[in-house]
Amino acid sequence: MASRKRAAPASAEQKESTLLRWLKERRITEVECLVPDFTGNARGKIIPAAKFSHDFGTRLPEGIFATTVTGDYPDEYDDLVSPSDSDMALRPDPETVRMVPWATDPTAQIIHDCYTKDGRPHELAPRNVLRRVLRLYEDLGLRPVMAPELEFFLVQRNTDPDFPLQPPAGRNGRPETARQSYSIDAVNEFDPILDLMYDYCEAMELDVDTLVHESGAAQLEVNFIHADPLSRADQVFLFKRTMREAAMRHGIYATFLAKPMENEPGSSMHIHQSLVDAGSGRNVFAGGKNRRYSEIFLHYIGGLQKYVPAAMAFFGPNVNSYRRLAFGEVSPKNVHWGFDNRTCGLRVPLDDAENTRVESRFAGSDVNPYLALAATLACGYLGIRERIEPTEPLVGSAHDKGYGLPRSLEQALEELRACKPLRDLLGERFVRAYTAVKTKEHETYLRVISSWEREFLLLNV
Repeated sequence: MASRKRAAPASAEQKESTLLRWLKERRITEVECLVPDFTGNARGKIIPAAKFSHDFGTRLPEGIFATTVTGDYPDEYDDLVSPSDSDMALRPDPETVRMVPWATDPTAQIIHDCYTKDGRPHELAPRNVLRRVLRLYEDLGLRPVMAPELEFFLVQRNTDPDFPLQPPAGRNGRPETARQSYSIDAVNEFDPILDLMYDYCEAMELDVDTLVHESGAAQLEVNFIHADPLSRADQVFLFKRTMREAAMRHGIYATFLAKPMENEPGSSMHIHQSLVDAGSGRNVFAGGKNRRYSEIFLHYIGGLQKYVPAAMAFFGPNVNSYRRLAFGEVSPKNVHWGFDNRTCGLRVPLDDAENTRVESRFAGSDVNPYLALAATLACGYLGIRERIEPTEPLVGSAHDKGYGLPRSLEQALEELRACKPLRDLLGERFVRAYTAVKTKEHETYLRVISSWEREFLLLNV
């Protein structure tokens, strides 16, 4: 077959022209310029479309990547940003432009990339961290393919943080009290919210595939169609905004907290991942005639087994994350792997050779999707580079094999700081900033006196 000549990549001017035409055709009046921060929340500016047309791009202070979820700054702030605390240049990614379907006036949202003054990708931007890892695979002639599965809870409005969260009432006027795993009728109780969610996702062209009810009260899961990692991270980032908005329109909250309720299971973001040859598109995890799985597949798993504990600060980025991991009924406890074994942190689904993949089950739903995908790919890459052999696949329950992961955010950050291979892959400056921010969040959390302490220790110690 004759090879088809590949079209030359569009220039910056061509991309700008295409994007501005998209805005004009839809009579856009405002543009939300979005930048995902360390937590995975949207930072940025909302500007009139006319100004966006005349001033392509905008700027933000790089300090947004050295800010905690509480709005505080780590003690090392002055060492993490430039001495002048200068701005970053933002450039819109035309591939990410979408309508904001809940806006009153025609509004667009565009994810922006961050650059230094001299035009280099900014080291602290999560999108650039993921791209940094993807370039390593590109150098090997490989292209990762990923599909996230994202769980979340619907809960009653909660305006007083001293009160525990409660499941919301469905159409029948009653909240769930029994486990409803995979129940169709239980999902249908929230049809008005989910119909609106699907309408929003369709308007935004989000690749939401399957929707199921999970085991928790009003706990749901959405699966995304497999594709390149950057687009999947973008879609999870946008979906969280979308789901929260759809729920609030009906007077309730959607939460992606990893362990929102004491007696309910936690919420995860399982990551299905495989590698294909960039030229042929062949799944390189599949073996040849004499073996079902390739050496690259085994080394990839070996890398995950060795480095996931050091990368847990990205899979469990908050103090609450470790409540899911330590006390979850089905959450992974270690780095064992097995075939169709859901007790393992690394599950290999049974499928045909073309769909050979690994499902990583460590990440909570509270992750920054860019950093979670970057971290799991970095672990796998190190396995390939170092030719790490995995353990034998586990038959039986991995929960009987002990706890092999960090038990707290503090421990996870210590392991990340001590892992030079991961620091080198993700970027030394980025890891310093990330660990500083998360350390400050942990310290802030420790200052809070809990209701448990007031109840049991106040008069008994």
